[in-house]
Amino acid sequence: MFKTLLLAVDINDPEGATRSTEAALRLATQEDATLHVLNVVPDQGMSIVSASMPADYNEAVLEGSEAGLKAWAEANLPKGVTAKLHVARGTVYDQIIKMAAALKVDCIVVGAHGPSLKDYLIGPNAARVARHATQSVLVIR
Repeated sequence: MFKTLLLAVDINDPEGATRSTEAALRLATQEDATLHVLNVVPDQGMSIVSASMPADYNEAVLEGSEAGLKAWAEANLPKGVTAKLHVARGTVYDQIIKMAAALKVDCIVVGAHGPSLKDYLIGPNAARVARHATQSVLVIR
């Protein structure tokens, strides 16, 4: 059913990624699917913020995120599992949807942060991915 999966993780919230990682691994194993893991680095938002950063800030952040994702994968993925690691920069839900389309995945696995009153069921990024993705989306609480 699913031959290519995209697991979106926040490496700065390892506890939050645990359940979604377990679900993606179980699904990838059962389906003999290719597993892609994505960490999104949020952009700075307003241009005035990025103007105050050093010239090489964006490159340094991406390099740090790539190293962090590799370390996270080594610590959280079993030895026999091969995953393709990706880092993107921008709005979290937008980058997840764009990466899923670029990789032509069949299913996106995303964790739901604890909801606030306005979110009710799932966090805002997971909700937007579930609403706007053309692929199946598995939201793990």
